[in-house]
Amino acid sequence: MRANWIAAMVCLLMFGTAVADNHGVSWESLSEGQREVLGQFADTWDRFPEERQARLARGAERWAGMTNEQRQQAQGRFRAWRELDDGRREAIRERAEAFRSLSPDEQQRIRRNFHRYRQMNQDRRQQLRDRYRRMTPEQRQRLRDRVHQRPPPRPRDGR
Repeated sequence: MRANWIAAMVCLLMFGTAVADNHGVSWESLSEGQREVLGQFADTWDRFPEERQARLARGAERWAGMTNEQRQQAQGRFRAWRELDDGRREAIRERAEAFRSLSPDEQQRIRRNFHRYRQMNQDRRQQLRDRYRRMTPEQRQRLRDRVHQRPPPRPRDGR
């Protein structure tokens, strides 16, 4: 389960920034920190598609701004991503694409639900997983339909 979560987060981070403008990124326009991170690509940079240049530049910028601990965590997530089989990675990419196609409100609802789930203790999460696994496909669909019809949760302070 943790591997699935890690893979999903890596996918969202990696592919959430994949949309690039139609302007290539020249090697000279990269900051010193970006060039340091991307040094292995210096000789081939101009042959990369514009979208890849933009994606790599953004990733290098994020990397340069990370603490050592954040970098270690990112490396661990990337290792977990690489260890997934091709079919699993493709399924995650498809889910990430579906997530990006949702409205901002729907994305936020999913993020809130995921955060609430992560805040539950292990026993409660296991109960929910077990209950969901025992459901028939029809029951699962009814649950999804109900969740989509539910109004957003009200703030706890009564407003």
